Amino acid sequence: MIMLKLTNAVVEDLITEIIGEDVLPLIRLLKNKKNVSEFKLADSLNITVNQTRNMLYRLHNYSLVTFTRKKDKKKGWYIYYWTLDLKSVKNEVIAFKKKKLGEFKARLDKESEGSYLVCPMGCTRMNMETAMEHNFSCPECNQVLQEQNNQRTIDNLKLRIAEMEEELSGEVREYIGRKTKKKSAKKKTAKKKTAKKKTAKKKPAKKKAAPKKKPAKKTTPKKNPAKKTSKK
Repeated sequence: MIMLKLTNAVVEDLITEIIGEDVLPLIRLLKNKKNVSEFKLADSLNITVNQTRNMLYRLHNYSLVTFTRKKDKKKGWYIYYWTLDLKSVKNEVIAFKKKKLGEFKARLDKESEGSYLVCPMGCTRMNMETAMEHNFSCPECNQVLQEQNNQRTIDNLKLRIAEMEEELSGEVREYIGRKTKKKSAKKKTAKKKTAKKKTAKKKPAKKKAAPKKKPAKKTTPKKNPAKKTSKK
């Protein structure tokens, strides 16, 4: 199973496509770092702070970077510290690949619909209908158009589509796996809590200690008084 990994090539392809190639040096500085000062970034790139901020704001528009700010006690102004948000980058890569997948499928449909003709000088390429409108001649150099065997293009598109679908389905499976793990972990903790409550209820009540018997008081027998003898 092919898994979607955030390699340098994948990230740089995304940045080039949606923002621009000029931002790539900044991305390389931010990767695997946290809270980098915009002044340090400007120094490393050998450009002005305003130019650096412009690139950072373009990245921030796509939520690809986060920032914190701290006030400089000596100068009194705020300094911004920037971090590349890899989670947002990955989400953007997935969205970008889904878009590309749709474009590849649309192109495959067009390539499979009919035959194509090309100029032998490499000026142009067109389908049969468009070639008929130009009388099968190149509109730029007037060379006669030649039929092109596009089977290799079709095969390459099918291969690329299969790879991208496998990458995206693998990402979905990984996401579902993380969700099910979290759910099972929650269920386990809930079961443990209920089990503890049950055991707490089932605990036998402590037997009350029998009251201590008071020792019986010793009774001393009463002495019979001596009988008085009558005097005769």
